[in-house]
Amino acid sequence: MTETEPLTASLEDYLEAIFQIIADKQAVRPKDIARCLQVSNASVTGALRALADKALINYTPHDVITLTADGKTAAKDVVRRHEVLRDFFIKVLAVEAAAADQAACRMEHSIPKVILERFIQFAEFVEVCPRGGSQWIAGFGYHCDQNNTRENCEKCVSGTLEEVKRRGAPGGRKTRASKKLNALQPGQKGKVLKLIARGETGKRLLEMGVTPGAVIELERIAPRGDPIDIKVKGYHLSLRKEEAEGIEIEAL
Repeated sequence: MTETEPLTASLEDYLEAIFQIIADKQAVRPKDIARCLQVSNASVTGALRALADKALINYTPHDVITLTADGKTAAKDVVRRHEVLRDFFIKVLAVEAAAADQAACRMEHSIPKVILERFIQFAEFVEVCPRGGSQWIAGFGYHCDQNNTRENCEKCVSGTLEEVKRRGAPGGRKTRASKKLNALQPGQKGKVLKLIARGETGKRLLEMGVTPGAVIELERIAPRGDPIDIKVKGYHLSLRKEEAEGIEIEAL
C-alpha cells in the first residue's frame, strides 16, 4: 500500500476489528468480524479480499485470518487514532464514555496526523501543568454539567491559591521524588524525567516515544514482573524489566 492509496474508512474499520479480535481471541474468522461490525457475511468477504489485495492480511476461505507486518502497522495506527481521540474526549473534555467512543469512531478516519499529535500534546500539558491536572479536568466537567458561569471563578482562584500555599513549593509545584518506571502501579501515570538507559536500549526507548516530558501510563505488570505494559503518546508498548528500570519518572 502506498501513500497515494489510503484505506477507506470502511476498510480501516475492518482492519481495526481484525486487530482487536486477534488481541482478544488469538484467532479470527469471517463470522467473528461479521458479528463484531454487525455486517453481512458477503460484506466481510469483499472487505477481506480487498485487504488481501493490499497485502495487509493473509486470507484464504475457510481458514483463519492473520495480519501481515504492514497490516499490523496499519491496524495499530487506526487503533491509536481511536484511543487518542476517545481518551481526550473522556479525560480532558469529560464526555461520557459511550458518546466519546462513538465520536472517536467517526473522527478517527479523517483526522490529520499533525492535529492528532496536538491532541496528545495538549492532554500531556494538562497532566503536567501545575495549573492543570486531574482537579482542573474535574472542574471543567462540573462546569459543563452545572452550566456554571464566571461567578465561581473567584472561589476557584481562592481555592487554588490555598492549595499552592499548602504545597509550599516554589511556583506552586508539588515536589515529587523521582523514581523508576517500574515503581508505579497499574493505572498510575508518570512524567519522564530522563533516560538512564544508554546504547541500543536507550535508542529503542527514544524511538518508541519515551522522551523527557512524555507522560507514561503503566497498564499492566506481568505476574513475574516482566514484561511491563505501558501507554505513551497513544501507543501500547511492552518493556522488559531492565528497560523500565532505565526510565526515571516523576509520579503524577
